[in-house]
Amino acid sequence: MDFLPQAFRNLIDELARLPGVGRKTAQRLAFHIMRRSAEEAGQLAAAIVAAKAGIKPCSLCGSYADTDLCPICSAPNRNPKIICVVEKPVDILAIERSGYYKGLYHVLGGAISPLDGITPEQLNIQHLLQRVNGSDCEVILSTGTSTEGDHTALYLTRILKENGAKVTRMARGIPAGSDIEYVDEVTLYRALEGRTEL
Repeated sequence: MDFLPQAFRNLIDELARLPGVGRKTAQRLAFHIMRRSAEEAGQLAAAIVAAKAGIKPCSLCGSYADTDLCPICSAPNRNPKIICVVEKPVDILAIERSGYYKGLYHVLGGAISPLDGITPEQLNIQHLLQRVNGSDCEVILSTGTSTEGDHTALYLTRILKENGAKVTRMARGIPAGSDIEYVDEVTLYRALEGRTEL
């Protein structure tokens, strides 16, 4: 790769840092970008910069928003008495594709993982407790089925029940060890439909 200009190698390196993008895919993307016009490349760069500058966490759920509330939290037809707890904003997209869920969300920002140094204090848990405190809402735990996701769900179940919330978890239609963002719509629909109280 020494025959490529340094700026081109830098582009490949940056693209390869994206999740799910290996070295060969990064090279293909870089060559694709170079084939596009300067205007199209500028539009891509401008979209990235604008997204980074204009998108912030929703003040209610913690997902991505360009105003104080995200479109889901500000929608009048959503049921505020049901809160689905997910690890990351991309999990919301997967659940929304099922077309079944009509409640609100809460994004934790990850899962408890002592080996990685992620403790409950580093996650968006206190805000969740404030949202459910004194309400009669149902909290659906939709954390991943990994060890970290299960540990997070167990921790949340205990503290949410101490605060009087009804806690359910998605049924085990989701394959163990998978991330919610990669699960198909039918499996997510069945998991939501078959949830059980904890």
